[in-house]
Amino acid sequence: MTDTRPASHPVLPTDKIGVLLANLGTPDGTDYWSMRRYLSEFLSDRRVIDYPRWKWQPLLQLIILSKRPFSSGAAYRSIWNEEANESPLATITRAQTEKIAATLADRHGEGVVVDYCMRYGNPSTASKVRALVEQGCRRILFFPLYPQYAGATIATANDQFFRALMEERWQPAVRTVPPYFTNDGYMDALAASVRRAYAALDPEPDILICSYHGLPERYLTEGDPYHCQCQKTTRLLKERLGWADDRIKTSFQSRFGPEEWLKPYTVEEVARQAEAGNKRIAVIAPAFSADCIETLEEIREEIRESFEHAGGERFTYIPCLNDDDAHIAALCDVIGDNLRGWTE
Repeated sequence: MTDTRPASHPVLPTDKIGVLLANLGTPDGTDYWSMRRYLSEFLSDRRVIDYPRWKWQPLLQLIILSKRPFSSGAAYRSIWNEEANESPLATITRAQTEKIAATLADRHGEGVVVDYCMRYGNPSTASKVRALVEQGCRRILFFPLYPQYAGATIATANDQFFRALMEERWQPAVRTVPPYFTNDGYMDALAASVRRAYAALDPEPDILICSYHGLPERYLTEGDPYHCQCQKTTRLLKERLGWADDRIKTSFQSRFGPEEWLKPYTVEEVARQAEAGNKRIAVIAPAFSADCIETLEEIREEIRESFEHAGGERFTYIPCLNDDDAHIAALCDVIGDNLRGWTE
């Protein structure tokens, strides 16, 4: 076929499909200003804190962000990956991306490009959308790495993705991945992680606490399905393990602000378990696809301390699935399901 394009026509790359993984985010460093930039972006998100801006922003900028970067920076320093000079979430998300990219390359060759972004901080969603478009991705599958849906997680990640598309002169066709907590591979991987942890403990824990990131209670009454999906995740895990109801419990962590949040609060629940005679417990965080500040610092330190202060004797944290091969296989299956019609 004769090329009829004028000599001045820009060279176009071969059409490809992009898969863009998205996680919550990470500060660039643990110093005051890095933490302040990150927290300001995160806590200014109307999906996260929906108070009127005229009321919330003065409180945030003048009071909260004058102090919180110091305490948050100390928490991040306790878990920081010093060798790579980044947070564990960044390290793990990159490892997940590399493994997923290798699997999809085996399936689809060079026609599928895989990358990752963060909703808050770097690498930004907009920069990665631009990079995929520049590589010739005329179709992009956007995959927020949250097993359950919440407005403050999947929805805000999608919002940022769509905002990035508004800046593109030639927009690609796009799809977004829905919550995947019912995926068989994901549930099998989650159950397998519990079995591995329990196999190394003698005697086994008295109870398993499934600790999910919390939300204000009113979000549930306003239509957010997160609470129901968390409860169902725990039930599906219980069924996979073949356990009775009294061996597993759902709770919620990371409460922020004066409102009532989803209950029971994990930090209080672990103390109640110790006081009730369950001196050996395990905690797992099924709402997180990768270990982060909420798991490595909050669960392993603050929540553990609450349990031990109440008389608990053995606290076991079961890590997130991270870049475990079974988890990567499940994520690739989810991606494959959502690429149907594009890759055939």
